[in-house]
Amino acid sequence: MPNFVELCSGAGGLSLGFINKGFTPIFLNDNDKNCCKTLKKNHPDVKVICKKMEKITDEDFETTNIDLLMGGVPCQSFSQAGLRKGLDDDRGNLIIEFANFIEKLEPKVFLIENVKGLLTHEKGETLEHILSELNRTGKYIIKYKVLNANNYGVPQKRERIFIIGVHQNIDKEFNFPVEKTVKPVLSDVLLDCPESEGIEYSENKKKIMEKIPEGGCWIDLPENLQKEYMGKSYESGGGKRGIARRLSMNEPSLTLTTSPSQKQTERCHPIHIRPLQILEYARIQTFPDNYIFEGGLGSRYKQIGNAVPVKLAEEVAKEIKKLF
Repeated sequence: MPNFVELCSGAGGLSLGFINKGFTPIFLNDNDKNCCKTLKKNHPDVKVICKKMEKITDEDFETTNIDLLMGGVPCQSFSQAGLRKGLDDDRGNLIIEFANFIEKLEPKVFLIENVKGLLTHEKGETLEHILSELNRTGKYIIKYKVLNANNYGVPQKRERIFIIGVHQNIDKEFNFPVEKTVKPVLSDVLLDCPESEGIEYSENKKKIMEKIPEGGCWIDLPENLQKEYMGKSYESGGGKRGIARRLSMNEPSLTLTTSPSQKQTERCHPIHIRPLQILEYARIQTFPDNYIFEGGLGSRYKQIGNAVPVKLAEEVAKEIKKLF
């Protein structure tokens, strides 16, 4: 079975997908203590290295025969919703650190998952710079593509870029997974979902959200409540359809964020007057129900919201495994 190392593993959605498809982890890494606890809890037999990626040493690897080096390298600086400072941000520079590992270890394949905003950051110049760094040895054939998780068995509209590099010594070509014809919606995972922990709305917020129909948002409120709830945003223009947003059972979820109750990216349950709960969040990200997330409530939401959906990871894993 091919082996892999994952840097910046987070809660382990990407690694779980690859393990499910027959890959063996050498070690998993993250710098967040709660993420490390989550990884250790769900993979008790796997080595977990809990420290900054740039602090990892040659001794940590134990072998230089790496089949796959991968990671969801921190990418907030490239997000379309963020400051988009890119490589001027320390988190952007971690991608360059990842390139250093590629040069040192020369894995057969590497994979980076990142936000869609990387495509357009600085009119594509940032992506070109990153691709150049990743292939500074000139030994890799690199492909990249934005994948929408809903096309691969995930009940969520979530677009992420996957960058795959295949060593020139491998005589097989990598192809991205073919989109599935059946695209799941929220009813597929929420209708039978047991109760779990979750954030609650204040009484005032409940009065607002109970007036929002399934699939609706702030524009469905009476005008006086629109102005009251939106404040200055009411006059600022733009769609803002994520504000006071209630999801729909007949549609996939909007992209999950690090919290289901942020004002700009509300993720209210389609039927109940409350934000999505932890188990619902996990199901939408296609984690199994027995997967345990460690830490406080806020940390668990963040871990799940930042994760690569497991079923999307499985589809990518199946295609990479064909190279071995």
